[in-house]
Amino acid sequence: MKKKPKLSKNICKDIVLCKTTNRVVSNRTTNLLLEQSVPFSKTYHRVPFFRRHSYNGADRVYVFSINRNQYSHARRVLALLEERDYNRIFLNVI
Repeated sequence: MKKKPKLSKNICKDIVLCKTTNRVVSNRTTNLLLEQSVPFSKTYHRVPFFRRHSYNGADRVYVFSINRNQYSHARRVLALLEERDYNRIFLNVI
């Protein structure tokens, strides 16, 4: 009788790495993560009109998600961003 293969506890457990409201910073972050071979997913959420004052007038929030196992590597890669771009992303600390 064969045993069922056990899967890792972290399969399908994506966490939010960072968020930004700036499209240019989002594209630069995407390019950097792709160059460094970090697997991620990028989505955006629309901000309702009456809540835009809390996002400084931005109409979209770009969200980068990664697997929990890749978190520390991705944080080191984000440190390679330029200072002005790094200051415009909101890092999620776990």
